[in-house]
Amino acid sequence: MDEVITIIDKILEEHRTIMQRLQRMEQVANDTEAMAGLDKAKEVFMPGRLEQKEGLKKLKELQEKVEQGLYAHFNWEETALMSAVEKHGEKKIASALQTLLIEHKDLRNRIAHSKKHVADLLGGGLSRTVWEATAHDMRAHISHTRKLLEAHAAIEQELLQELRDELVKSQK
Repeated sequence: MDEVITIIDKILEEHRTIMQRLQRMEQVANDTEAMAGLDKAKEVFMPGRLEQKEGLKKLKELQEKVEQGLYAHFNWEETALMSAVEKHGEKKIASALQTLLIEHKDLRNRIAHSKKHVADLLGGGLSRTVWEATAHDMRAHISHTRKLLEAHAAIEQELLQELRDELVKSQK
């Protein structure tokens, strides 16, 4: 039982860390668009300007960190946590967790799509209008992905807290 509680505590802490990284990634996306807006105010918008590329490079680095952490976290939930819940938890909790884990595929696809946006923007082959549209799409996509992940994590947290409370109670 202590092992399961330790797994749950680790996952709850990982949720907090992942959400902080996602908020930073969204902020960088917003900053990139804001820089483009400032440049437009001064002169004609030019794709590939140094400031924009630096912001996109920073965003790409954050995406890689988020992806690595998130995928490791998902793997941990899909293997160790699911196994522990099936072994020690009620069937309704195991079933609810299994349903939540199905969302991981969609979240992985959204992360991959965000990476494609950044690669397209960094590639330098887009016209000004396509670049701007892609930058807006990327920003909206990242914001929505963060909201989906927050909702997903909140439901998982509720479920894990319920399981943790159940396990602690059964130990007494």
